[in-house]
Amino acid sequence: MKKVLSGILKFFIYFLILYFASTLFFVILYKFVNPPLTPLMVIRLAGQAYSGETVRLQNDWAPIGDISPDMPLAVIASEDNLFFEHKGFDFESIEKAREYNRLKQGKKMRGASTISQQTAKNVFLWPDRTWVRKGLETYFTVLIEFIWGKKRILEVYLNVIETGKGIYGVESAAKLNFNKHAAKLSRGEAALIAAILPNPLKWSPSSPTPYITGRQQWILWNMNNIGKLSY
Repeated sequence: MKKVLSGILKFFIYFLILYFASTLFFVILYKFVNPPLTPLMVIRLAGQAYSGETVRLQNDWAPIGDISPDMPLAVIASEDNLFFEHKGFDFESIEKAREYNRLKQGKKMRGASTISQQTAKNVFLWPDRTWVRKGLETYFTVLIEFIWGKKRILEVYLNVIETGKGIYGVESAAKLNFNKHAAKLSRGEAALIAAILPNPLKWSPSSPTPYITGRQQWILWNMNNIGKLSY
């Protein structure tokens, strides 16, 4: 029995070493190499194939220098005001979301994920709300904050976020919705793309609902508050 337990323990230790070594390898790799696919892309492709839909994946990568500076400003204004100030986690927003969700039980839950957390989830993990996934998200968030830095996190985020059905990244969204490259996006167009990110399968930047137009105006107002980004 002791030999069996010892064998199981050794296997578990080796598994952990292999897992952490492999995750560290890919985090370092993706600092220099653009991720070819994300788990969400694979899940969406499988869902399309399973349901008999036309399989579609459009992900045109654009370096952050080839993206309008209004686009990163728009997502920060919309998703994470303190992106350049925190170390991956906005604890004040987390506490506010926890209190809101406690008082609004049974209603739509409010999240408090930073752009760093969303990037970690999008690149390395699957969409889920389990404690295991959240724990791994925390682990990867710490790694990319330390290894990638803010500029690379923002660049990857802008290129892997879901922006439509089978559409990923702001370059693809700009081409599909506005028939232009992300470098040519206007301030208002950037705010529209940012406005649909909470539910890109439901909303479209090129056909905004009154709610999305309202979000766009709020994002534009907050972009003016934040001012010019420097990274």
